[in-house]
Amino acid sequence: MSVTLLLVIITCGISYYALNNYSLMDKLILNPARVTRRNEYYRFVTSGFIHADFGHLLFNMLSLWFVGEGIERLFGALFGASGTLYYLFLYIVGIIVSDIPTFLKHRNNSNYNSLGASGGVSAVLFAAILFAPTMTVSLYFFIKMKAFIFGILFLGYSFYEARRGTSYVNHSAHMVGAIFGMVFMAVVYPASVPGFFAQIGEWIGTLRP
Repeated sequence: MSVTLLLVIITCGISYYALNNYSLMDKLILNPARVTRRNEYYRFVTSGFIHADFGHLLFNMLSLWFVGEGIERLFGALFGASGTLYYLFLYIVGIIVSDIPTFLKHRNNSNYNSLGASGGVSAVLFAAILFAPTMTVSLYFFIKMKAFIFGILFLGYSFYEARRGTSYVNHSAHMVGAIFGMVFMAVVYPASVPGFFAQIGEWIGTLRP
């Protein structure tokens, strides 16, 4: 069984149980004020394994499964037996890092909560985009575009919505998780950076008459 599939199964199980058990949801969710006052830093991790509803859970887990399997295999090829640790670090630390701006902004707001694996999923997705920018991404299964174009649109939209601050969706976590994923890939596999531009350049070349 792949680590990606194991993460999906564990996340689905915990999320399902938490959706039917408010006490557990309350213990696992990221509430910045509680982290500040009670030093409950574990919430940075546990909040990534619960979701607001089944639609939220389904979208995140499908995205992780589609992209994560490829990154997991890539890390295995690049780093051998250590590939699993690289992959888990990317995903788990992606969840943690993506919530730091949220924590800093709302650390004194006891009414604010955040949850979901979006930061980790974004980290995995954008690590893949840096490595293979011209792969095809299917948005909602039928809108297809090159990965780097999707990445630009995703980051632009996330930045815009985060600045507006009128949505219940934690767009800053999406954006920060995505940036972390690209930085991580660039650090552990520096060749991905020139490769990113080379692949885009080659693709642009194919568009010329």
